[in-house]
Amino acid sequence: MTDRKQQIAENMAKVEERIAAACRAAGRKRGEVTLIVVTKTYPASDVRILSELGVRDVAENRDQDAAPKAAACSDLPLTWHFVGQLQTNKVRSVVGYADLVQSVDRPGLVAALSKEAVRAGREVGCLLQVALDASEGGRGARGGVAPEGIEELGDLVAEAPGLRLDGLMTVAPLTGVYAGRQQAAFERLMDLSTDLRRAHPAATMVSAGMSADLEQAVAAGATHVRVGTAVLGVRPRLG
Repeated sequence: MTDRKQQIAENMAKVEERIAAACRAAGRKRGEVTLIVVTKTYPASDVRILSELGVRDVAENRDQDAAPKAAACSDLPLTWHFVGQLQTNKVRSVVGYADLVQSVDRPGLVAALSKEAVRAGREVGCLLQVALDASEGGRGARGGVAPEGIEELGDLVAEAPGLRLDGLMTVAPLTGVYAGRQQAAFERLMDLSTDLRRAHPAATMVSAGMSADLEQAVAAGATHVRVGTAVLGVRPRLG
């Protein structure tokens, strides 16, 4: 085993134990929580190691990094999640490799994703990114739709050709009433998920929690956690 593979394997074991312990504490089965490894800034060789270690879900947040990496790893049995803010001029490229886009937050993006999914003959899963720091009717500091906009946007996705409404995603906000209150933020997301599922029962995914707060996300009921640093180490500086 290479040094890098051993390092990642050891980190994975620690993260796995954290998730398992959080599930036990919450009275949940381990199989209820899917680990998505965020591979941004890391090379395709790390993605290959993750696949060898049994990881099946990976995430990227920048198309210019993700597209070549996904192409280099196209032979692997992976589900690719796009989790960053997405500009419409990048949609055609992203639809080429992403199985799910977790950052859907505005009607124009829904229209662009639908157009390119149909053109590519693909079905793309969509999570609505919820901004718990948004002012009413606005968007969050890191993108996302305000809670009161979920119903309308969800209906748009559900009706759009080539798209599938899979659920909700959030990032614990740094400002507003939920700043420093990750579990409360994730519990709010779960309530919003319950509301969404009344109209769209199949939209069961709840993506929340990262390296620092995955336990709070599991306690709140998240179905997916997005972990990068705790698995792959401190990211190299960009630039």
